[in-house]
Parts: sequence; structure tokens; C-alpha cells
Amino acid sequence: MVRAVVDRYDADPSYMLQILREIQEQSGWLAPPIIEALVVALKVPRIKIEAVTGFYSFLYTQPCGRYRVLFSDNITDQMLGSVRLLDRMLFNLGVKRGETSADGLVSIDTASCTGMCDQGPAMLVNNRAITRLSEARIDEICDLIRRRTPLDAWPAAYFQVEDNIRRSGILLNDRYKRGEAIVGALALGRDGMLEQVKLSNLRGRGGAGFRTGLKWELCRNAPGDAHYVVCNADEGEPGTFKDRVLLNSHADQVFEGMTLCAYVIGAKRGFLYLRGEYRYLLEPLNAILEQRRREGLLGKNIMGAPDLDFDIEIHLGAGAYICGEESALIESLEGKRGTPRNRPPFPVTNGYLGRPTVVDNVETLINGCMIARRGGNWFAGIGTSQSTGTKLLSISGDCPRPGIYEYPFGVTVADMLADCGATNVQAVQISGAAGVCIAPDEFERAIAFEDIPTAGSVMIFDQSRDMFQVARNFTHFFAHESCGFCTPCRVGTTLLANMMDKLDNGKGSPYDFEEIKQMDRHLLTLAHCGLGHSACNPVLDTIEKFRPAYERRMLHKTFVPSFDLDGALTAARQLTKRDDSDAHLDQEYE
Repeated sequence: MVRAVVDRYDADPSYMLQILREIQEQSGWLAPPIIEALVVALKVPRIKIEAVTGFYSFLYTQPCGRYRVLFSDNITDQMLGSVRLLDRMLFNLGVKRGETSADGLVSIDTASCTGMCDQGPAMLVNNRAITRLSEARIDEICDLIRRRTPLDAWPAAYFQVEDNIRRSGILLNDRYKRGEAIVGALALGRDGMLEQVKLSNLRGRGGAGFRTGLKWELCRNAPGDAHYVVCNADEGEPGTFKDRVLLNSHADQVFEGMTLCAYVIGAKRGFLYLRGEYRYLLEPLNAILEQRRREGLLGKNIMGAPDLDFDIEIHLGAGAYICGEESALIESLEGKRGTPRNRPPFPVTNGYLGRPTVVDNVETLINGCMIARRGGNWFAGIGTSQSTGTKLLSISGDCPRPGIYEYPFGVTVADMLADCGATNVQAVQISGAAGVCIAPDEFERAIAFEDIPTAGSVMIFDQSRDMFQVARNFTHFFAHESCGFCTPCRVGTTLLANMMDKLDNGKGSPYDFEEIKQMDRHLLTLAHCGLGHSACNPVLDTIEKFRPAYERRMLHKTFVPSFDLDGALTAARQLTKRDDSDAHLDQEYE
């Protein structure tokens, strides 16, 4: 089995993650004999394989259940009752969280976010998404697991994932015909197509907002014997699900946008990096790629153009939020741990396998299709001068109409809230855990690179929500998703989560505010990448704007340790049958 998978990838170690994933899908877990076989087949040291298996959450080096259940731990899923439903399943099946049942039937744990925030609570069962969980559905699923019913025999309604498009604009309403954008690009020529992208002032939709035309130009002009196009579909930011919708219903435009980029920069190979939580999209996307090859839209001499040879393959992630960062994504594509690289050099000159590489977001590439057909000036006339075109927003949380909303750049937060029916709003978290939390007096601010830039996540919290708990959830998210490469982030994010737990346990004091501020300074100056730099953002934002939520937990005027030394001696007192005053510690702190 191992040999068959390895041979399919020509024993190329750069496909390490894909090889491990495919083997695990057949074997259930990566047992020691499998690792031994891979050492021989791939001719790589064991430590390289173990480094990869130990990095990704969806790779298992210990036996796990025949049914692997992962509940979404995102704050919006928690608001919909995911914790209560998780406890119900654990009780029903007699399993502890993070463990496998004694008979090896089921493992139950959590995943940071499944990308189903508009139809949660959600979970993954053997990498297949199940939405709209309820107590009744949990009980039904428990019965199916007890009866060992194959997933293919489970009710199809469990696996139904809706697009939930609530507001459409030029992108979602685009009447696209397969190959039409390629025809437009070929008519313009390589230089003309690049010029139109530059005229459009299209900026990357992943959040950073780098100018797409400049990125393509820098990559095209970079020396190298091969150039590459990478579509970043690893949208792991909590509350984001727009790429899921685009890949489900507009995949042809995504692949065509990649082809246009390849035409401009002279690339012959492209990769779509698909987040592991979207495993269910892999076969449909590969089917679309095959159809495009049959129709001459991928492969040699695309649409008869002798200088346009390009093909695309899909690489599936395995549960690592950090791989949404472009250099970490490239490391993962190369079959390694998803550790962000030092920059410079940047991917446009030193990307995949050290060659010039364009890494663009799903939404960015689709916009390229419209520009090829309608021109850069048309596109630049929509939105604002610095933020042209439209933006897809993934809206979830306390609103009656969660889903995808498309707006021209410049829309206000207040307009978004009105459209989705949100009322009595206390706060809006924009651009996920790493983004910004705004209060009602900021709702007239605009979604635009010159005001509030965003990759697309919008989470709404009404007056019933405890903003401290929202921030606490985000700190645990960062602690879980830190890649572990640098000590400041690996340790700092854990310490920050522990500080929030300490406050939650009623041991807070003004001292802890200062500790959080000091931790922010350390992470900003010492962390290796943006994850560490932004880890304190949700805490600092909510302290500033929702301070009463913290002050309620400031039960002490002076420092109180998070570790209760006297409490730790309880077991010793029970063993010695002593509970007098001399058997207790008096702990005084300045």
C-alpha cells in the first residue's frame, strides 16, 4: 500500500504531506511500520518524516478511532451550543475528550474552525463536514457509530453544506463562460494583460492588500528556469468561509484566474493549496480540472496558443492554521513543516523550490478573470480609489441571516449589520482572531484598505455576549495554532492563554493587565511571524473597549498566583488525614 502511494508521486519527498495523508486515509493512522517503509521508499531520514507527522493536527501517529470526530471550537460554534453538544456525544459514547474508546471505535476532540460558521454548530467525521448539529442529530450520529454504519450510508442531509449567498455583486453575479477570460487575455497579450491588472489597481484579497499587478510583474521579471502559480485556499482564520463558497460554485473561474497569472508570468505549473477541513471538495475540484484538460483549457497549447502550457494540481493541507501564511504554505507544498520563512527574499523571487512564485488568494484570482474580459478601467471604477472592486464578507454570529455578502469596497459596518438583520450589537470582530474588534461608536467605519482591511471574516456579538470569553477563545486559538518555531510565540501564546484562564478562574488583579501588556510588547518585537505579532490583539482591543468585562474578574487588589500551592497539597492532607491549620500554607504576596 505504501509503495503504491509513493510510486504515484514518483517517490518525490516534496510530496511528503500528500503521501502521508493518502496513506493515512487507507490505514487509519501512521503506524511505525508505515514510517519505516517510507524511510526506505523516499530515501529520507526518519526525523524528516516524524517532523512532518508531528506538525499537522490531522496526521495521527497513535491509533485513533474508526470514526474520528472533531467538533469546531470556533467562538461562533460555541455560541450556537457546540460545547454542550460535544459533552452530550462524549456522555452518549462513554469517551473522554481527546481519547479513543476502549474498543477503538471512536475518537472525539475539537478542531479550531471547520469553515462552517454560517451553518454551525459543525464538526468533521473522518474529514467530512457535518453541519447544523442539534441534540437530536448528535443522538442519531451516536447510534450510527454504535452500529458501525459506514459514512456513505449516513443520511445525506448531514453532509449538506450550503453556499448561503445573501448579497451578490459583480463577482458572484458574473455570467462567466469557461475559457472566455483566456480568450480575452490572449487577445491582449502577456504585456497587455499585465497592464490591465495594473490599471485595475486590484489588491490581494487575503488581507495584506499587496498590489496584484506589481506582484505578477516582479515574479515575471525574476530570473529562474521555472515560475509557479499558487492559489492560497487555506482560509483558516476563524469566521472565514468565502473561499469554501467560491471553490464550491465558482471553481472554474479560480482555475482560469490561475491560468491567466501563469500566462503573464510564464509559469507551467500551478498548485491549489486546499485546507484540510475542505477535504470533501477534493474530488469535485479534481473533476473540474479533468474537464478543463479535456476541453483544452489546461495542459499543452491551451486554446491553441503555442506559448501557453500550464497545468494545476491540488495539495490538501492537514490542519495547520499557520499554512495560510504564504511562506509557510510554500514550505508545506514542499513536503515540510509549515514554518514561516524569513523575508526577504520574498516568494516572487524565491518561492516554491526556490523559484519565482506568485501566491494569490482565491478571490484575487477570480477578479483577474473579470479584468481580462472587461478591462482594468472598468474594475477601477468600482469601490474606492485605494480599494477597487468588491469584497466578499463571511458574516456569522448573532444575526438572523449569516452567510456571504458581496459589497463594493467602502461599505460601512453599519450597512452590513442592517443587511444581515443584526440588532442590539455589542461588538464586531473583523478579519478573524488576528483582526480588530470594534464597538458601536465605530460602526460608521468602512471596509477598505484605507480604513479596516480584512480577509473577509465578520463575527457579530450582541449584548448578551461576554467579550472577555470571546477574547479568551482567541488566545487559546493562537496557543493551539502556533507553529512552535520560535520561543517567544510558542511560549508567549501559551502564557497569554494561561493569563486569561487565571482571570476566568477568579484570580485576577491589576497586575495581570500589566503582564498582558508586557507580553504584547515581547510578541510584537520578538516573534518570528504575524501569528505571534497579532496574538494579543483581541485581548488588548477588548480591554480598551469592553473593560467592565475584565474588571468583573479583578477580584483581588494585589497579585494572586494562578497556581494554588495550598490546593495542590489537598491529596497529601487526605492521605495523612490532617486538615488542621498547620497542614495549610499561608500565602501572602505583594
